[in-house]
Amino acid sequence: MTLLLQSLFFQRIVNWACRRIPKSSRMNRAAAKHLIERYFRQLTDGCGNGACTNEFCASCPNFRPLDNNSAAAKALELFKINAKLCNPHPSKKDSSDNEDESSSKMSDIDLCASKEDFSDVHYLTENTVCMLLSSCEENGDYSALVRVIGKVFSSTESLMKSFRKDEPNAAENSLKPTDVDGTDGQSEDTSDKLGAAALPEDSPQMDDTVEVSVDIEAVRRVYDKLLTIEQVEAALVNAIIYLTPNMELDLEYLDVYETNPDYLNIFIIVMENTNLHSPEYLEVALPQFCKAMSKLPVKALARLSKLWSRYELPHIRRMMETFQQLITFTVVSNEYDSENLVNDDETVVTATQCLKVVFYASIQAGDVDVEHNEEDEEDSESDELTLHELLGEERLYKKGPRVDPLEKELGVRPLDSINPLIPFEDFINESVNEVVEMDKDFTFFKVNAETKFSFQTCPFILSVITKSQGLYYDNRIRMYSERRLTALYSMVQGEQPNPYLKLKVRRDHIIDDALVRLEMISMENPSDLKKQLFVEFEGEQGVDEGGVSKEFFQLVLEEIFNPDIGMFTYDDSTKLFWFNSSSLENEAQYTLVGLVLGLAIYNNCILDVHFPMVVYRKLMGKKGTPSDLSDSHPSLYQSLKNLLEYTGDVKDDMMLTFQISHTDLFGNPVLHDLKEQGEQIPVTKENRQEFVDLYADYILNMSVERQFKAFKKGFLMVTNESPLKYLFRPEEVEQLICGSRKLDFEALEKTTEYDGGYSKDSQIIKDFWETIHSFGEEQKRLFLQFTTGTDRAPVGGLGKLKMIIAKNGSDTDRLPTSHTCFNALLLPEYSSKEKLRERLLKAITYAKGFGML
Repeated sequence: MTLLLQSLFFQRIVNWACRRIPKSSRMNRAAAKHLIERYFRQLTDGCGNGACTNEFCASCPNFRPLDNNSAAAKALELFKINAKLCNPHPSKKDSSDNEDESSSKMSDIDLCASKEDFSDVHYLTENTVCMLLSSCEENGDYSALVRVIGKVFSSTESLMKSFRKDEPNAAENSLKPTDVDGTDGQSEDTSDKLGAAALPEDSPQMDDTVEVSVDIEAVRRVYDKLLTIEQVEAALVNAIIYLTPNMELDLEYLDVYETNPDYLNIFIIVMENTNLHSPEYLEVALPQFCKAMSKLPVKALARLSKLWSRYELPHIRRMMETFQQLITFTVVSNEYDSENLVNDDETVVTATQCLKVVFYASIQAGDVDVEHNEEDEEDSESDELTLHELLGEERLYKKGPRVDPLEKELGVRPLDSINPLIPFEDFINESVNEVVEMDKDFTFFKVNAETKFSFQTCPFILSVITKSQGLYYDNRIRMYSERRLTALYSMVQGEQPNPYLKLKVRRDHIIDDALVRLEMISMENPSDLKKQLFVEFEGEQGVDEGGVSKEFFQLVLEEIFNPDIGMFTYDDSTKLFWFNSSSLENEAQYTLVGLVLGLAIYNNCILDVHFPMVVYRKLMGKKGTPSDLSDSHPSLYQSLKNLLEYTGDVKDDMMLTFQISHTDLFGNPVLHDLKEQGEQIPVTKENRQEFVDLYADYILNMSVERQFKAFKKGFLMVTNESPLKYLFRPEEVEQLICGSRKLDFEALEKTTEYDGGYSKDSQIIKDFWETIHSFGEEQKRLFLQFTTGTDRAPVGGLGKLKMIIAKNGSDTDRLPTSHTCFNALLLPEYSSKEKLRERLLKAITYAKGFGML
């Protein structure tokens, strides 16, 4: 027993504890040390009474034996709580006295002067680290701490066992932390609040699948102490470099997570290091760690994502920025080309996959609505082989939306996110968007998904502009495929091939002509809708290279959204359209509107449509909810919000029932019961939330179900096999259809090219841009309409529009002309700035129709 008491590790605990006693109580330090030693002997040797009932005594029949280190730690805890001490049994008294004498002699030895390497420390607790730090600070030498940190953090077994909370002897292995700054008991209170998961205090209660055995708060406190020491920082970096290859092998070949879910503890502990984004880690340690993390099975990644979703914003943002920093650092440090793709850079790929875990954590931590989903109409399966399958192209054109495995495991989609904790825009990495080659990436996405990584499997990292390029390739390939199939059919059947979706319309009957033609195509051969659109206006010579189609879309929308037709209602305050629930138009008209939107996306055209965001959410599969009323029906939204916030007597003051009224097409009131016999059910404080939910559901879903169902049917006729739903969020779909609302003509000037003898230094060009910048908003839109065929900027703004200004002769009275298909302005070299302005204004104000120049 004397040898046990001479354990330097035990003496470190005793000395460390005694130093925490205030100086005013110095006279009691010797007594405290004696008491701790007595607790230690009681835990290791017992009191000698075989019938002892003290659960903290080794002589108790139910006592679980402890090793020396665990007993030392437990002795300090018992001292803190003033636990029961047994009186030595007579048979033990003599030996006990001898031990006391031996202990007394030991107290006189200057133990701090001896060298101790703490070789018996095989895993870490917060108190172990504190004692190590204290010892090293006294000696002025951190080598022992560096050795222990290096040993533990380089071993999967040691790191898994560190900072544990869930084992029966956890209290013995890891003292309940006492803040070394003097706030005793802080961690004990935290532990009670956090439960088994040991999460931050304000975290909501977690389900069983997220519970972990790591004391996360203790890990954070330990890092706060360790990361201020330079030698320890280097030890951590080297330890991770040594640790991660073993982790990768464990996960890839041994399925270690399946047999021991606590393997996840390693990733939890390492990711709490707040210095992971620093240069020391970015070179080797963090890339190797990401590679190992990417080997985790989907269940483990989902569990990690759920756990992180319970963290506070600063911690989730720090992890997001860590992975983003690694991606950016790697991209800017390398050069990529068609032979050396960023898709083949393992560091960028694995860091992106790790970032996905944080992305879904951010979604779960924010406002999420996993309910209120529209029921998708399932396509009837056919046993017959399609021509695509016969040609071996089924992988390019397989039906059904893609489902991300992590998304499926978590049961939450980006579409379900109402307000993520971290804005979606923060997950976009501009460096990746600059170097990714979308034509190659698209091939990997559609064909080589099993062997090659595609950034489109992690669309959150891509900007709308980059994703629209991927969608463009998808649409073009489908167009070329339909062209091939048409040629093949025509050869077999001996008919004239028709590789385009041709629409010949009259300007004054554009709706009737378009509706009849598209309706016939959708019934007879819907696949023709996937062909490239080719529009011809009867009696006009314009050849459609894109510009005629733009005007066709514009004219159709102007006609359809005409208030006199009554298909849509218009809100003057929001300047947005909504479906008219009492419209007399048939469903085919709404199907045409959906078709137009789908064809616009498919043919890369920008439309001037003004729908609230809920329309795009519904197109993507979500039902309208009360929050969606804020932009679609702002007055109603405010009224319902006031109802929910009302503090008075709702029933008597408001006098509302579950029967509502609205006006029809002719201004007549229409009554509707939100519940059966709604006029007899008053709205009260208890049921007002139900009233609001039913009211919103009626306005946004039920009342327009017929119209919207036809509208969505037309939209899906074109986009049902597109990756649109997988790649884009509702607000991004709006950008695809409507383009950017902001018109930055400064950006347009910087990207404009010149031809025919003009340059940016030509006087006529200088006059031209001065004139354009002096225009009002409406005149600028007219100019854009005249030059490009639409008054909206493309996705990414006017800087993404490649406009050409070409010389069209010397001074003349002729007006400027344009090729809207190519965004080209043909500008004569006018003799003065005033003449230029007058001719240009006349051209953009009165231009209509197409002709051959």
